[in-house]
Amino acid sequence: MDTRVLKYFLTVAHTNNITKAAEQLHITQPTLSRQIMDLEHELAVPLFDRRQHRMQLTKAGILFQQRAATMLQLLDQTKDELHQQDRELVGTVSLGCAVSSASATLMKLVVRFQAAHPAVRFKVFDGDGDFLRRQVDEGTADLACLLEPVEAAKYNYLVLPQKEQWGVIMRSDDPLASRERITKEDLYKLPLILPNRNIIRDEVSDVLQLDQNKLNVKITHNLPSNVLELIRTGHYYTVTIKGVTTVLQAPDIRFIPFWPAKETGHVLVWRKNNVLAPAAEKFLQFVATESNKKSPHQGGPH
Repeated sequence: MDTRVLKYFLTVAHTNNITKAAEQLHITQPTLSRQIMDLEHELAVPLFDRRQHRMQLTKAGILFQQRAATMLQLLDQTKDELHQQDRELVGTVSLGCAVSSASATLMKLVVRFQAAHPAVRFKVFDGDGDFLRRQVDEGTADLACLLEPVEAAKYNYLVLPQKEQWGVIMRSDDPLASRERITKEDLYKLPLILPNRNIIRDEVSDVLQLDQNKLNVKITHNLPSNVLELIRTGHYYTVTIKGVTTVLQAPDIRFIPFWPAKETGHVLVWRKNNVLAPAAEKFLQFVATESNKKSPHQGGPH
C-alpha cells in the first residue's frame, strides 16, 4: 500500500470533501477520486459515505483513519532512527505517563536527557492505565509509566522509586478535611467518584476490606483532572492517589489518606519481544541509572 495514498485518504477524511482535498494536495479531483476508490477496492470495504455531496467516514473508515495515521507516524519515526548518526543520537521517544508524582520526575529526566542529546525529540502524553497499555500494545508508545499492578508476563518493566498513597480528595473547607485519615466506614457515607479501572478499585477494596456494594458511586472517570470541578462543588469525593494533588496544584483541594494505609508503586513498561529504537533504549537506560537500578526488569533480570 502506497503511503502517498494514505496521505490522500487522511486529507479527504479531514476535509470531508474531494474538491477541497484535491486543492490541498495539488492534484486533480478525478485523480484523487480514483485513488480513493482503488483504496476501497484494495481493502474490500467502503471507507466513505458519499451521500449529500459529502465524504463522511463510515465505521470502517474511522478505524482505518486511526490506523493510517499511526502507520505514517511510525514510518516517519523509523526514518529518523535509520538516519541516526554514529556520533549523535537522534529519533523520537514516545512516552506515556499516568497522572501521578512519577510523571513530574520523568519530565525532569526528559529535560536532562535532551540537554545531553539535543537531537532526540519526545512525544509525551497522559492517560489512564488502560489507554497507556493499549498504546504500548499497538506500538504507538515506546514506554509508559503505570501504577502497579501490571501484567508482568506481558511487559518488560523497570521499577521506579516513586510510591503513591491512596486516599480521598475533597474541598479544603470540607468538614472531613481536618481528619488525618479516612476509613471504610467514612467511605460508605460519601458520594464517590471512582477510577474506571476495576483492578485499581479491587486493590483498594482488598486493603480496606470494603464491601463495594455499600459504596455510593456517583461517577467514574479515567483521569482525575476531569473531575476537579466536580470536587469543587462540595458534592463529591474522589478516591485517588496523593500525587494527583501535586500535579493539579489546586490549593482549594485536600488529600486525606486511607487507614489502613494503601501504597502503590510505579513501573516503566515496554513491549516484550520488541527491540526499542536507540533513542528509547538510551532514555530507558538513563532512567534506570537515575532510579538507582543496575538494570531494567523483564519479569526478572533483563
